[in-house]
Amino acid sequence: MKYLIIAINFFIYPLLSSGQATENKGQAGWKAGVASANITPTEPIWMGGFAFRDKPSEGITTDIWAKVLVLEDKNQRRAVFIAIETSGVTKQIYDTLLKRLKAAYNLSNDQIVINSSHTHTGPAPNFRFIKDEKEKEKVEKYILKLENQVIEATGKALNSLQPVKLYAGNGVTRFQVNRRTNIEYKLHLQSKFNGPNDYAVPVIKVEKSSGELLAILFGYACHASVLRDYNISGDYPAFAQMELENLYPGATAIFFQGTGGNQVGHPRSPVGAAKQHGKTLAAAVERVLSEPMKSLPPFLTTSYSEINLEPDNIPPAKEKLIKIIADTISNSDSIRNKAQAELDKLNRGESLIATYPYPVQVWKIGDLPVITLGGEPVVEYALKLKQIFGQDAFVFGYSNYVMAYISTPLILNEGGYEGSSSPFRGAKWALNTEEMIIQEVLKLAKQAKVDFAPKVFAIPGG
Repeated sequence: MKYLIIAINFFIYPLLSSGQATENKGQAGWKAGVASANITPTEPIWMGGFAFRDKPSEGITTDIWAKVLVLEDKNQRRAVFIAIETSGVTKQIYDTLLKRLKAAYNLSNDQIVINSSHTHTGPAPNFRFIKDEKEKEKVEKYILKLENQVIEATGKALNSLQPVKLYAGNGVTRFQVNRRTNIEYKLHLQSKFNGPNDYAVPVIKVEKSSGELLAILFGYACHASVLRDYNISGDYPAFAQMELENLYPGATAIFFQGTGGNQVGHPRSPVGAAKQHGKTLAAAVERVLSEPMKSLPPFLTTSYSEINLEPDNIPPAKEKLIKIIADTISNSDSIRNKAQAELDKLNRGESLIATYPYPVQVWKIGDLPVITLGGEPVVEYALKLKQIFGQDAFVFGYSNYVMAYISTPLILNEGGYEGSSSPFRGAKWALNTEEMIIQEVLKLAKQAKVDFAPKVFAIPGG
């Protein structure tokens, strides 16, 4: 692999830590609106996140929500953050929401980011692999209601725009553990854990003209898989949001999932552990909010694209799919169900996909870089992008739609859970996947006029 050496000696990028104050210049001009919708299912429903589940939900630990934050700069350019407490959003749901948001509010895809908290105790994001027809109908009905709620909440946020000031900062908390470099089921026996990790807690504060908080957008890179039961909940992100809304009455706390594809919370299970992580995360956000934060001038740029990622080999033939389905020892029900769906396609005379569209997005809020990636990116993506754009850059995964884990060449070569995942049955992502994504981020960053960190660095590509 060759490297493209980029000398950034003509950009001036004022990177500031969360504890460093900036002069409050150019704030006049921001507007923001916020709205929430309770998306907790009203009946037992099939759950997403774990393949071992064999029945619908049995109760509710916390409500789950869809939350919308709209930002408008002094030139009336808009950006819409949509956070949904589900395990993921499928491309079908994403495409439907985009079409409806454009029709209702004239919003384009570069203006919208939809982020899933990746809770493993939420409703299933689709009904494709549910065998019981009645349960399929429940999920289908729920998805339609969810889409309607997101559209309605976005409208409410747009209609509630008011003058605000924006500030950004980064905190830190350390309950995430890399599950590839540590043995997940033996974490309780370890006193020291191996990385890599990204302990950053990115925070955007939205402050009304009165000085009261309107909204707090924050993130962390860690699987919301602390809970494994049959009760609906938002896992640790839900407890973090509830804690913050108790600390700051009247403010809406909005969680965005980071690049936590290979990160899990420790300890895990039962509910007490999720509460602990939620309070720990909220404490990190509270610390950032209590100190001087970086003031964001009222200028906004947005960019978006989809690139066609490839498998490491040609789509599998019928014979290979039949073997995957028959191997009940090596392959989980989820893998076998997906292989069955591919086999059904071939039996109907349809062809299997040869590439898969992957969403990449870069925003500039004031002078803050915000990068969002689809799927479940491993933490190495955030670490590499922060080398390029600075440690204060916000990098979110699980954005727009979630199709598979997004791994590095090293992990793809190693295999294992994250390394073997892709939308292609019987094939992994190609080894050029990381290179293509990083190069697309660089391209979009130029479009969005995002500055690079003031140093010389090396990235895969060229």
